[in-house]
Amino acid sequence: MTKEQKIEFVIKTLKELYPTIPVPLDHKDPYTLLIAVLMSAQSTDVRVNQITPLLFEKADNPYDMVKLTVEEIREIIKPVGLSPMKSKGIHGLSKILIEKHNGEVPQNFEDLEELPAVGHKTAGVVLSQAFGIPAFPVDTHILRLMYRWNLSNGKSVAQTEKDAKRLFPMELWNDLHLQIIWYGREYSPARGWDLDKDIITKTIGRKSVIDDYYKTKKS
Repeated sequence: MTKEQKIEFVIKTLKELYPTIPVPLDHKDPYTLLIAVLMSAQSTDVRVNQITPLLFEKADNPYDMVKLTVEEIREIIKPVGLSPMKSKGIHGLSKILIEKHNGEVPQNFEDLEELPAVGHKTAGVVLSQAFGIPAFPVDTHILRLMYRWNLSNGKSVAQTEKDAKRLFPMELWNDLHLQIIWYGREYSPARGWDLDKDIITKTIGRKSVIDDYYKTKKS
């Protein structure tokens, strides 16, 4: 298969599997999405979706959020982990949104990445899912799959993002990054991986990855 055929195969398979794409984090607007994505660092989406309703009941906009203390925010979000850093980030970014952006979430990487606790990936998720602006946020699933599929060397998130943007058409980025995440969770996980169910890796996967899989299975 040529690289072009591989890319076509990936796009076609993901479209067939995920014609409608669920968004992993529950939210109702750009602000609640921003907070949910920030909270999801080193936590599961399931856990975040359990905790955000409790936080948003008290404050679902920056004006109400700054009325809470960092301690109060921390108390609510403790179960998602890294709560000291995340509660400071949530309080701090809410303050900046009010002071610099009229309480609105900005629609560009530069302003988003200036907010406390907001990195490139978080900014990318917000731009793509809240505003429909093309972005390709790379999480652990995308990093793993782009390597398994021999479409990136897996050395870094930045390199994987670069490769994904170069290989896939821009108009598909926002759907594709979510489709790859769902595929990674369901068919190509890091642990408990069954290659027979993982049609994409089985068809176009990196030879060394497939060889290692069978070696491990034998031992």
